[in-house]
Amino acid sequence: MQVPGDKSISHRALMFAALAVGTSRIEGLLEGEDVLATAAALRAMGATIVRHDDGSWAVSGVGVGGLLQPTQALDMGNSGTSTRLLMGLVASHPITVTFVGDASLSARPMGRVIEPLAQMGADITASPGNTLPLMVRGLCPAIPISYTLPVASAQVKSAVLLAGLNTPGITSVIEPIATRDHSERMLQGFGAKVTVEETNQGRIISITGEAELKPLTITVPGDPSSAAFFAVAASIIPGSDVLIANVGLNPTRTGLFEALRMMGASIVQENPRVIGGEPVADLRVRAAPLKAIEVPPHLAPSMIDEYPILFVAAALASGRTVARGAHELRVKESDRIAAMAAALTAIGVAVEEFDDGLAITGSDGALLAGGAQIASLLDHRIAMSMAVAGLAARAAVTIDDVAPVATSFPSFFETLDALAG
Repeated sequence: MQVPGDKSISHRALMFAALAVGTSRIEGLLEGEDVLATAAALRAMGATIVRHDDGSWAVSGVGVGGLLQPTQALDMGNSGTSTRLLMGLVASHPITVTFVGDASLSARPMGRVIEPLAQMGADITASPGNTLPLMVRGLCPAIPISYTLPVASAQVKSAVLLAGLNTPGITSVIEPIATRDHSERMLQGFGAKVTVEETNQGRIISITGEAELKPLTITVPGDPSSAAFFAVAASIIPGSDVLIANVGLNPTRTGLFEALRMMGASIVQENPRVIGGEPVADLRVRAAPLKAIEVPPHLAPSMIDEYPILFVAAALASGRTVARGAHELRVKESDRIAAMAAALTAIGVAVEEFDDGLAITGSDGALLAGGAQIASLLDHRIAMSMAVAGLAARAAVTIDDVAPVATSFPSFFETLDALAG
């Protein structure tokens, strides 16, 4: 089976190509709603973005500093990544942009991005609670800063680095805990001067501003966050043997696969290779009995989007799995800790909720009770995780709204049906 292109890399490929001078080609782009929202926003600010019949995309950029004033508010839909990264881009351009989104996105806090961008000189007016709708008035030239991340967040890091692209001097981000590094890798590929230094303070990422980006041809690897659902499904459904092709295995994204292997999962890398600076392999996953673990907190940044499906794996394991250190889950598309605690409890799983995670007592491979309707809370990962849980339940698991799955994996249910059939 194949999974769609990596969402994080797809967003960044479009954004950096839109700031390059010339035309970039992107293959394997995730064509989910979140990424299409990024494309629409970049078009509104002057980039030319075209999808060809062969599925590739061509992006003709405006150059760093060349973003144009959009004529209306930018609708981000459900995409927090689009919002936070584009806020960074706009912050150092002499334009004013209003960001709006759907009900779920409009409830999510933007303060952690507003703070450093305001330090760089952007004037940001947000709704109460630092939420959308919000307006960013960029400052050009902006002020270079050195910013220490208070919370591990690749989105905040990337927003500051993107603002630094059009800021004279050197802008630095210090991350005490390493987060996914797609921005650093890809910016270097586009020709930006980016340095990464490991220190006692943590990792220091610096970008030299007023960069000139050159166009690239990019192949987007398969999204490990999407592969995660099928890795867990294959692990918990007896007799399964699934090859997930072309999965991006950037070490800042593989925490879920590490945790599953600790639980006894059979996950083997085949045909490892490097595509566009990113490590890629095919993953062969076979059914295996899972045992409970205490998930190492240091894995949290590299699997923050995969905790909901890890909780499903834990529900079928033997023993009590404890997964903590994931405060960030409280402010995702939904409060994923509370949402998964409620969903798993509804289908008969014993769950204990903490402020930063869950403890789950597994069924030792026995089918879960099921027989409940689940509130997805407009969260694609809750919906997909509970669909996988339903495969291992005695009675049907009904999910109230699966439309948000289209934000990241439009063919998810079609793929699941094909494998389950």
